[in-house]
Amino acid sequence: MQGWGMSDEQNATQRLDDLEAHIAHQDSTIDDLNQVILEQWNEIKALTEKMARLEAKVQTIEQAAESDESPEPPPPHY
Repeated sequence: MQGWGMSDEQNATQRLDDLEAHIAHQDSTIDDLNQVILEQWNEIKALTEKMARLEAKVQTIEQAAESDESPEPPPPHY
């Protein structure tokens, strides 16, 4: 087996440094994406809760309209 020359060792060290930098960049990107996902999840949760409240309000209004048997009187200007 032939020993490594100085340039081979420097090349391997440079490649290792490049890989470490690349992994660090990927870790940072993953953290950023995770933060975006968490923010989106919180927004989806809030919107889902708001939608449920609106559906309940609409259902209450519809039930009140159905239970009101007398037709709405015409406006006073008629």
